[in-house]
Amino acid sequence: MAQSLRDILDAAARGDFPPADGGTTIVAQHSHRDAGVLSFTAHSVVFTDEDPAWVRRTLADVDCDALAASMNARFLGAFVARTGRRTDTIDVMTVGSPLAGDPAPALAEIVDPGHPRVLSSLRRRDEVRVWAAEGGVLVLGRGIAGRLEVAVEVDEGVRHRGLGRALAVAARHLSGGEPVWAQIAPGNARSMRAFQAAGYAPVGAEALLTPR
Repeated sequence: MAQSLRDILDAAARGDFPPADGGTTIVAQHSHRDAGVLSFTAHSVVFTDEDPAWVRRTLADVDCDALAASMNARFLGAFVARTGRRTDTIDVMTVGSPLAGDPAPALAEIVDPGHPRVLSSLRRRDEVRVWAAEGGVLVLGRGIAGRLEVAVEVDEGVRHRGLGRALAVAARHLSGGEPVWAQIAPGNARSMRAFQAAGYAPVGAEALLTPR
């Protein structure tokens, strides 16, 4: 049976990954907003409503190791030009399992739909909820294929005190029993360390294409 993008992500969250066969799976977009590429060990997933024949032809034309073609700048540049979209960085995909009990530190939910952090998050996620802690902010929302995604921000004056890790753990308590995904730029070593310390495991890489 054909897999959807959400099927693939749910399986990866359970530790069940696409076969490491050097192949590429092409699936439809879950929504108009999100297209892109997921890269797992020796297997890529391209999610797009573009012609699959174009995707395979363009990948074959990239002058690099076939395992790297889907994340190569030439393919991503062609993908952006073909779709008229934009992309930022290639992120590390991490996922954390849900936790029971109440989160710590103490959080206060921001219910103002016009709050700047809510508005900025709605550009990439649905069903956004935002909580404030002393010195930081926690955001949960539904991103690619409806998966639950987290982002945290820590004020400069309270960094290096473990607040980022605590907020990342809190997201696992607030997830309602489902996995929580976090996408982190590879160069953001501080954030990567915080999420790994909070129990999030790296599962692959992601290049997201969004409407301009």
